[in-house]
Amino acid sequence: MPQYFTAAQIPLANKAFSDAEKLVTNHFDIREEQLKKNKYDVKTLAYLDKHEIREGAFAHLCKYSYEKPGALIPDGKSSFEFYRICLQDNIILQAVERANPFIKLAPLLFYIAVHELIHVLRFERGEIDFDAPEKEKRREEETVHNLTRNALQTVKYHDLNIVLDCFSSRFQICDLFIN
Repeated sequence: MPQYFTAAQIPLANKAFSDAEKLVTNHFDIREEQLKKNKYDVKTLAYLDKHEIREGAFAHLCKYSYEKPGALIPDGKSSFEFYRICLQDNIILQAVERANPFIKLAPLLFYIAVHELIHVLRFERGEIDFDAPEKEKRREEETVHNLTRNALQTVKYHDLNIVLDCFSSRFQICDLFIN
């Protein structure tokens, strides 16, 4: 049976994405409206469709197109694309449980939020094709990981350093966390 975020954990995810939006807009020197213009939403496991669930990942990014025939949306188009950041509660919670007491949920969610928002920004800027071949996607994942680490270097977020260290595989406990 999958694990879901509790009512007490959902606000941690909301705060992580709110903080991540601020960080990403500052780090990439864009206005908050520009990031919000890259239409996206965030859903937790309890609200995901079957195709939005991905084993082995903390989050899965889906891209959707919305088209309303004959109607114009605010920017004068009749269609737009948007992204859904699909949090995989069970994978996140299991990682935190395995790495307890070293990894805390809030900093891990913050890392995930920054990482996924950088993906959205890069896709919207055309820096990578969402439907790129698997080999390019693996390179993109490493690029986004490096951009995420770089963006988070100056952040004073409680217990974030251990999360960053785990993604760099410096500590043995990280094997429990990542795998």
